[in-house]
Amino acid sequence: MATLDERRAQYQQYKEDVKTRGRPFYPYAMFHDTVMSLVVVAVIIGLACVWYFTSGTNPDSCGGGDSCLLGPRYAEPADPGTTNFVPRPDWYFYFLFYLLRIFKWPDSVILGTVGIPTILLIILFLLPFFDTRTERRLSRRPVAVIAAILVVISMGVLTYKGATAKEALASEVVQAVPTWAEREGFKDNKDAVAGATTFASSGCTACHTYLGTGSSNLGAPDLSAIGKSGQGPQFFSNYVSDPSKFGNNVMPKFKALGDEKLRQLGQFLSASKGPK
Repeated sequence: MATLDERRAQYQQYKEDVKTRGRPFYPYAMFHDTVMSLVVVAVIIGLACVWYFTSGTNPDSCGGGDSCLLGPRYAEPADPGTTNFVPRPDWYFYFLFYLLRIFKWPDSVILGTVGIPTILLIILFLLPFFDTRTERRLSRRPVAVIAAILVVISMGVLTYKGATAKEALASEVVQAVPTWAEREGFKDNKDAVAGATTFASSGCTACHTYLGTGSSNLGAPDLSAIGKSGQGPQFFSNYVSDPSKFGNNVMPKFKALGDEKLRQLGQFLSASKGPK
């Protein structure tokens, strides 16, 4: 009861201070924040319009027919068959990006990507309700200061590690290829092993699963025993090259991989008849 009376007294003192020395947050400060937000949005929209109306679809025409004040419309068409592009998040997500290195799939990745950020957000949200003191001097708030310093250091270290993390072709998925070959029984088939490496490095596990590795998205099937379907290597090569010819309009075309890699992929999928 004493705490409630103290809060009421503090609120009454705040109202009196506003009347004598200042203005309340609403509507004065809120009006200023709203105006500034509209200015920022207007600047962003203006820059987007300048970029769009001064750029063209052909980057080679910049400086000629199109001024390209803020850059071309795009540099080159996207290649869904690329194997050397490594997607990276924006810099302010590097800390979360690096957590994926610490909490590896599938055992604890949910803890690093959902659990820890959610717990921290809940603590941040509840903090004003637990800490109701009006003391603002940092020297008298050691716990809050130490916690803030630790959070800043942790975020800074994780962001730095995420920004400088080296991505190589031999990713964790590629490193699983020897295990696949051993369990599936095609370790002596060089073409099948090469096809498995292409499969692992081309992002196929973003939609498909193979011996427990990968993600099942957009209805993509598990390919661990796809070879039992009775289709030969040539069929799989043709299918991967252009799935739309077989009625699959969801899976992208991988014709850009080239005939050799497509042939090896066909050998790999044909040899995948389930673990021995």
